[in-house]
Amino acid sequence: MSDEDRHSIAEQPSLVSNPIEKAKRESENAVAQFDRVLDLIDDVVRGARPFRMRTSIILDLHRIALDGLCGHAGNFRPANVSIEKSKHAPPPAHLVPSLIEEMCDFVMENFAEAQALHLCAYVMWRLNWIHPFTDGNGRTSRALAYFVLCAKVGYRLPGHQTLPEQIAANKAPYYEALEQADEHWLAQKLDLTALETLLDTCLATQLLSAYEDAKNPEAGLLREKKLH
Repeated sequence: MSDEDRHSIAEQPSLVSNPIEKAKRESENAVAQFDRVLDLIDDVVRGARPFRMRTSIILDLHRIALDGLCGHAGNFRPANVSIEKSKHAPPPAHLVPSLIEEMCDFVMENFAEAQALHLCAYVMWRLNWIHPFTDGNGRTSRALAYFVLCAKVGYRLPGHQTLPEQIAANKAPYYEALEQADEHWLAQKLDLTALETLLDTCLATQLLSAYEDAKNPEAGLLREKKLH
């Protein structure tokens, strides 16, 4: 993790103390979470089930990301929390379930008409704003937002440099965009312009990587697939 990472101050100690073992487990979980997101996307694309934004999906993605790393994996935080290096004060723990339901409702009510990048940005910001977990909020928000993005466009997006991977590699612009959205929300306005602009650039980079892979004879060889 970089020095720019923001952490929940109330997060519980990791279940793995050895930094090498922790990094290995995080990498394994990232791959497993990516596979789960692809399964969710494929279910929608194949028409196996209609798109639904559910609390159970959010908890499942969090459980996979924090499996073996956090005692609260797959569960909402039991207490209030603050965030290092952030002006935002997350809502009290007892409000988390209802706020998550409201977020899901917003996505479902706007899914047919809203642009894919807007829904992606909304989920990424709102889940971070609610901050429902003791740890892994960013990882879960990016995975969930990517699922919504692909579900809305109706297919797996090509390219190996996925939006979540790009953000995880350089979090400073991401944090800045989240802060801007937070400031607009304090003024009672939903304005995700900065985050949508960032995601637009990331999407272009991801699609360009697919184009470059199509011309590269070594494309796809031994490339680890993960979202963070």
